Amino acid sequence: MRVIVIGAGLGGLCLAQGLRRAGVDVVVYERDARVTARFQGFRIGLAEQGLAALRGCLPGELRPLVEATLGDLTGPARAVDPWLRPLSEQPMAGVTAADRHVLRHILLAGLDDEALRFGKELTTYHVRSDGRVEARFADGTSDTADLLVGADGINSAVRARLAPAVRPHDTGVRFVIGRTPLTDRFAGLVPGFGTRVVAEDVSMLLGLMRFRRSPREAAAELAPGLSLPGAADYLRWAMLLPPGRTPEPTPGRDGAQQTVLARTEGWHPELRAVVEAADPDNSTLLSIRVVRPGPRWPLGPVTLLGDAIHATSPSGGNGANTALRDADLLRSLLLDAHAGRRTLPDAVDAYERRMLRYGAEAVEHSLAALVPFLPPMDGTAADGMATAVVAAGGVPHSSPQSQP
Repeated sequence: MRVIVIGAGLGGLCLAQGLRRAGVDVVVYERDARVTARFQGFRIGLAEQGLAALRGCLPGELRPLVEATLGDLTGPARAVDPWLRPLSEQPMAGVTAADRHVLRHILLAGLDDEALRFGKELTTYHVRSDGRVEARFADGTSDTADLLVGADGINSAVRARLAPAVRPHDTGVRFVIGRTPLTDRFAGLVPGFGTRVVAEDVSMLLGLMRFRRSPREAAAELAPGLSLPGAADYLRWAMLLPPGRTPEPTPGRDGAQQTVLARTEGWHPELRAVVEAADPDNSTLLSIRVVRPGPRWPLGPVTLLGDAIHATSPSGGNGANTALRDADLLRSLLLDAHAGRRTLPDAVDAYERRMLRYGAEAVEHSLAALVPFLPPMDGTAADGMATAVVAAGGVPHSSPQSQP
């Protein structure tokens, strides 16, 4: 069996690791020219399903390294006003966090130039008369496999051909996200699980990423020869801007920070200091878009994984977890086919039936979980978000256990 994976994100790499470990011929094609070509995001929450997927797919020598580079979020979640006066506090169950950039580097481990090819943009694919699929790339090259997996994100080129009616929905919500090196001074702003700053027209979220061990030091001991980013503990912050209140991007390298500073005039100096001390190269203005699975496409040698078919809002903490769940489920079913316990079409059919169901649920949950984090400015923000949720197929409800 030969499998082509389009996209070297967390889900695609996790699948590739799991198949490769079992002896399946698998190759990952990535459009970006290199691993550091673009912004990769920050801290993500890993639920048990995400952790279980990593344990199921990664080779044994990498599992301790994942565990060593995680972080633990404990204590209550609190809400404060822009002057840091307490508004509310609620208990939270402990959550395990990972840095997306570090985790991606671990998932890249052991994938040589034959198994992982950068600078390869998929233009189209063709299902041949023998049932195999041929992938064609912008540089004029092509490759053929028994299965093509589109793990190429919210703007998936694979989905555009396989399920053209399924398209991203823009919720209208924008957020500025940034990372600030963690100091004792800033750590005091987040004494527990997380801190939400509630203002009249915006909401700002603060959370910590404290590694159990320094990623580079852990790699040197647990996986000699593997180079991980020199990541240090940081404070992740995000300002949510409701529909209709999107700012014009401030020009310049520190434009994202300046956008936030312009909206926090008069706030507590410590909050503004967090933004001022942020790393400009890791601060950006983003839109919240989702992909809700639509009618199922005809069964064949092409399928989808992760954000390509069920991109979620960052609230709810289930985007990466659901992509990793996809990878582990597809790995398990493909290994059954590889061992002759079922046919490849049966494996793909079983995967898609389950994935489309829980993927749709994940999207709806993430949209509903976003509503409580938006400021109810005379009800307009909540109304606007509710409209976006309905347009994306969800049903708004409160989800106090969620964190964007």
